[in-house]
Amino acid sequence: MHRPPPPASSVGNSCELIRRRIQHLTSAPDAQKTQSIVITRSDEESADAWLHILDEIEETDGIRMERFESGAVRIGWRQYCES
Repeated sequence: MHRPPPPASSVGNSCELIRRRIQHLTSAPDAQKTQSIVITRSDEESADAWLHILDEIEETDGIRMERFESGAVRIGWRQYCES
């Protein structure tokens, strides 16, 4: 389900912080070995920004995303997607 982009104000800053956090997690050696991360929204992050970023990730080729009832999300790439 595609959502319209959130307002550009503080949500834009929140989007950038979420992107940086995901980038940091995906570059960790353990994530590189498993080709996946599990992430949850932190209390400081905007819910709108979080959903916007997840929508962006879902639309990316070669990325698989699995949402859990707990609110956590597994983001996988390469080998994880092939298994």
